[in-house]
Parts: sequence; C-alpha cells; structure tokens
Amino acid sequence: MSIYADLILDHYKNPRNNKMLEDPTSTVDVNNPLCGDKLHMELSEKDGVVEHIGFTGDGCAISIASASMLTEYAKGKNVSELVDLSGQDVIGLLGIELTPNRMKCALLSWEALIKLIQ
Repeated sequence: MSIYADLILDHYKNPRNNKMLEDPTSTVDVNNPLCGDKLHMELSEKDGVVEHIGFTGDGCAISIASASMLTEYAKGKNVSELVDLSGQDVIGLLGIELTPNRMKCALLSWEALIKLIQ
C-alpha cells in the first residue's frame, strides 16, 4: 500500500475535527445522492480567519478522509485564501488518482467549505 493510501485510511479511521462546534458562525449540510455520503460542516470565524472547523457525517473512506484533511488545512487560514481553493487543490491533498465516480466523494467537503465561506 502506498503512503498516500495509508494516510487516507488514517484520516478515515481517525478523522481530525470530527466534531460539532459550540458556537459556529456558519453551518452547512451537503450530500452525494449517487453514493449516499452526507456531511455536516461548521466553522467559527473571527476577523476573517477560520478559528475552528468541524464536521460530522457518514460516508466512504474518500469523503471522510477528504473532510478530515481539508478541515486540517483550513484551520487558521484567512477566508480570502480559502475562496481561491480549487477542487484540484483538494484532490492534491489526497495524493492519489481517483476514478470519476470517486471525484464527487473527494470534493464533497470542498463543496461544503465553499458554501460555508460564501
């Protein structure tokens, strides 16, 4: 198994930021009806910076790992930086080749984050 596959499995089995926040400034729910993945994402922002971010949900290893990695990436970042984040940037965090069917799984957390900060 590759180091990237090991990393994805680690984030799936031990997701970072897998929690509800006490006082979020934004919340959103997204889902992938093709495979049943569902994510609820929240963040608290202060002075344009992501102070806290969390997610809960059910999904495949790719969608949960992507949410875990993306929330780790987003913490402490300025919202204006995150607006420019692309889907390809998120796929780059995963570090593996994805089939077309798995792209939506990988990008579900990105969809949630973009909705949160807009």
